[in-house]
Amino acid sequence: MRQTLVAFSLLLLISSCSSQKDPHWWNGRNTIIHLFEWKWQDIADECERFLQHKGYAGIQVSPVSENLALDDHPWWERYQPVSYKLTTRSGDEKDFLDMTTRCNAVGIRIYVDAIINHMTGGQVNQTGTGGNPSDPVNQKYPGVPYSSWDFNPVCSINGEDYQKNPDRVRNCQLVGLNDLNQGKDYVRTKILDFLNHLIELGVAGFRVDAAKHMWPADLEYIYNNLNDLNITFGFPRSSRPFIFQEVIDLGGEAISRHEYTGIGTVTEFKHSAEIGRVFRGNDKLTYLSSWGTGWGFLDSHNALIFVDNHDNQRGHGAGGSNVLTYKNSKQYKMATAFMLAHPYGITRIMSSFAFDHSDAGPPHDNNGNILSPIINSDDTCGNGWVCEHRWRQIYNMVGFKNVVYGTDLNNWWSNGDQQIAFCRGDKGFVAFTNWGDLRQTLQTCLPAGIYCDIISGNVDKNGKCTGKVVHVGNDGRALIELYPHEEDGVLVIHVQSRQLLS
Repeated sequence: MRQTLVAFSLLLLISSCSSQKDPHWWNGRNTIIHLFEWKWQDIADECERFLQHKGYAGIQVSPVSENLALDDHPWWERYQPVSYKLTTRSGDEKDFLDMTTRCNAVGIRIYVDAIINHMTGGQVNQTGTGGNPSDPVNQKYPGVPYSSWDFNPVCSINGEDYQKNPDRVRNCQLVGLNDLNQGKDYVRTKILDFLNHLIELGVAGFRVDAAKHMWPADLEYIYNNLNDLNITFGFPRSSRPFIFQEVIDLGGEAISRHEYTGIGTVTEFKHSAEIGRVFRGNDKLTYLSSWGTGWGFLDSHNALIFVDNHDNQRGHGAGGSNVLTYKNSKQYKMATAFMLAHPYGITRIMSSFAFDHSDAGPPHDNNGNILSPIINSDDTCGNGWVCEHRWRQIYNMVGFKNVVYGTDLNNWWSNGDQQIAFCRGDKGFVAFTNWGDLRQTLQTCLPAGIYCDIISGNVDKNGKCTGKVVHVGNDGRALIELYPHEEDGVLVIHVQSRQLLS
């Protein structure tokens, strides 16, 4: 009997961990976008006017808890909580609930960037975005409330600790921020109250910031005690929150990302570093034939992948000079296209605001209020917003990924150097050149017909191509042409980009 109970308990634990890896997407959608520093009302509008129509599946939103408010509003002030009150420059709790209601209604799931490792730091008392005071020197946060009893003893993480001292990485202060002790029942209760309230308000899950700086056992306790998702927002009964954890690990450190895969998915920073290195031309595209675990990445179902994120596009985090951003637009679009064309990982798209220094916050007026993006006639953004998710080359690849979902990668072709092509089952075909002319007759795996390249253009309302046209013969083969002078070094066709009229 005891063995039966032990086996049953183990089965429940495995089931719980597995269900925390379900992002709860609507059928036919499978890509997350990070709308970094957007206001809640603007996100709700974007769900309805654009994201649902382009096949996006979910949104990672910026931290929702009351945060440090500095005069110049650097982006990182959002990552220094003062309390768990839902008041930030993105809006208040009423705005947040309106966003989750409207986005869930059109099939766009919301994932909150949860800051539960720490509070603020520094030597000066500050007032938060919700009006609560903080006393970081004495570790007093009356808006929660937290006192010095709720934090780990004060010590600083040194550079060598990441290679040698996992205890210090998890128990000491990250860049001087007061480090919460998640092993204490009171702290766990306050964190759970915060996260469960967000579940009540309709979120589908959480990106857990600085997970590497918390003990896996403490996080497991918190995850296992989260409420099921709120069925009012269309989630099936007994649905568990989707968890993806920030663990920066390029290898050689004392803490491994593998320590966290048993309790949720993990951000695979090696993917970002390597895809940038390759598409910058510092390695050959032909080697991408073994992309994924063959490059030392996590198993596909455990990996949340991206070309860049809000940290490493600014030179923080991992990847260094290899990281591609919107500022390297041609290579960035190519790398994103490859990520979305390849079956590896859970994909996330970065949507940025323009910046010229690493601390710059989002576009704002003279009173510090975040500006709304302006939507241009060609669907791109203005008013200081980059909006990579509105670039034709990127949103059409999101559509490609939806079309080919469930198929394998097949019919790999390479010139042995910087040109590659492959099929996704019998539903899609992609080709890349990162150097030189590509003019080759290749197997597309598609039925005979005339197809629109979704990178250089769209299929218009009359079923005609606005960009390149690809003629696929009865044998599935087509002449594929890409030249260095072109705006993009990638060509993509799929079964739904077939021209309706010849």
